[in-house]
Amino acid sequence: MELRNYETVFILTPVLSEQQTKDAVEKFKKILTDNNAEIVNEEAWGIRKLAYPIQNKQTGYYYIVEFKAEGTLVAKLELEYKRDEKVIRFLTTVLDKHAVAYNERKQKGLVGKKPVAAEAKAE
Repeated sequence: MELRNYETVFILTPVLSEQQTKDAVEKFKKILTDNNAEIVNEEAWGIRKLAYPIQNKQTGYYYIVEFKAEGTLVAKLELEYKRDEKVIRFLTTVLDKHAVAYNERKQKGLVGKKPVAAEAKAE
């Protein structure tokens, strides 16, 4: 089966200790690696304000993982999200070639910056 690019974001409840948060993140990364997924990139966005209250909470701990895997893994991963009471929201999306290219540029720090040629013309 063909490997596809995915991105998953999950929000953990903000009342967890730092160690509990790390354990939860490691648990989900282990699910990915145990099922032969290749983790391309991961980012901890930290505690952020939610757009609307979820379970009477105003903030949540955001974590994002970009990975390559077979399509059947997404169902397993999302089932684990649903079973874990620490997760208050999650979203997994398939990345097309444009999203993959954008993420690569973002990781290199090229997103949101002016091209060098445009800066030279401005001077």
